[in-house]
Amino acid sequence: MSILFSIILVVTLGISESYAQGLPIRPDSLSLFEFGSAKEASWRVVNDGVMGGRSKGFVSLEEGTLRFTGTLVTRGGGFTSLRAARPTDLSNYDGLELLVRGNGRTFEIEVSDGARLRGRSVSRRAAFKTTDEWIVVRVPFSSLLTTVFGQPVNVKSIDLSNVDSFGLYIADGIDGAFRLEVDAIRAYRVIDETGDDN
Repeated sequence: MSILFSIILVVTLGISESYAQGLPIRPDSLSLFEFGSAKEASWRVVNDGVMGGRSKGFVSLEEGTLRFTGTLVTRGGGFTSLRAARPTDLSNYDGLELLVRGNGRTFEIEVSDGARLRGRSVSRRAAFKTTDEWIVVRVPFSSLLTTVFGQPVNVKSIDLSNVDSFGLYIADGIDGAFRLEVDAIRAYRVIDETGDDN
């Protein structure tokens, strides 16, 4: 998409890199969500009402971007989220790359392989920060934290060959309005200086 060529900042686990010519689109990446058509409208909202909370999230597609907005209420569940099914084999990739803009809040990306522990869904998520400018955020799969209902658990590593869904969360412990815009989500592969896969 055209906006990808205007990006001048890449954020990887809080580290920034400037790109004078914008961020190149490499052939070794895999597009997962682009939001340029109505078919990407399958993202659904899951609020913390399932845990007695009062947070409210809303989703819309506007001008080719996914917009996640609402209000977080920390008393109670303290989260709201978007989720989308997308069966995908990511075993040949190292992480996810998101083109995002927000209001300075911290969000989380979830990658799910459908694993369960004692009948409860296992969550694998990593946090990323936003700014009021478009930035590309990289989330290595190695940075995903494994929890069940917010508590760390010791289970098998994620099966990247059997990913079945993705999620976007806000649970940063701050009451108030939030906004996240997502232009694209793709998987990336790390390439060494010789151009070969690591």
